[in-house]
Amino acid sequence: QVQLVESGGGLVQAGGSLRLSCAASGRTFSRYAMGWFRQAPGKERELVAGISRTSGSTVYADSVKGRFTISRDNAKNTVYLQMNSLKPEDTAVYYCAADWSLGQGVVTMREEYDYWGQGTQVTVSS
Repeated sequence: QVQLVESGGGLVQAGGSLRLSCAASGRTFSRYAMGWFRQAPGKERELVAGISRTSGSTVYADSVKGRFTISRDNAKNTVYLQMNSLKPEDTAVYYCAADWSLGQGVVTMREEYDYWGQGTQVTVSS
């Protein structure tokens, strides 16, 4: 089992940047594919970015390509989401998620993720 704790959210003006962090408990972090999701009021939770166990593969939502970067440091049990050129439509609660994975790919389906953090609010003002 793994516990996930997000940090780094906040209020930022459009065009600004934030870096989210997700710290995971346990000694098997490298066995989990990781993802960042977000949920805006009245909308479904959607995948923002995913990364494979060994950082060999990443996937991004079209809406964030070229602006957001997902990365992980398995030695620190942490996954990051660097968010640049933020827009008001990026406003949402951002969640970190982990999927126990035997494969080398990115997990994109929300239902496949086993563990979730509590979320961190990101608000982008215009």
